[in-house]
Amino acid sequence: MSGDERLTATPAGVTLCALDDVPQAGARGFVLQMRAGRFHGFVVRHEGGVSGFVDRCPHAGLPLARRLDAYLAPGGGAVACAWHGALFDPVDGGCLGGPCGGAGLTPWPVTVVDGRLLTA
Repeated sequence: MSGDERLTATPAGVTLCALDDVPQAGARGFVLQMRAGRFHGFVVRHEGGVSGFVDRCPHAGLPLARRLDAYLAPGGGAVACAWHGALFDPVDGGCLGGPCGGAGLTPWPVTVVDGRLLTA
């Protein structure tokens, strides 16, 4: 693999940011440069915790957001693909509607330790 490959997983234990850097009921994107290539992912903070996903629409393979950190639909109740309008559950990434045809987002394991958001 060259360093230009787009990865779909990360090693565990990488510190991403302070949990407070992700707004409650909000989202934040991350690009991690690793030897094997770049990983593009995002996290969604919700009442029950934090969920992470690979930043790739299962319908067209594009990144979900057109603007930095703009992963949520108006009202924040779903993750939205800005290109085709597909909607996904912010907790488990399951397809809620649109052209995703039942395919969900790829999970990206993340965890919170001592107020810091880390890959899991």
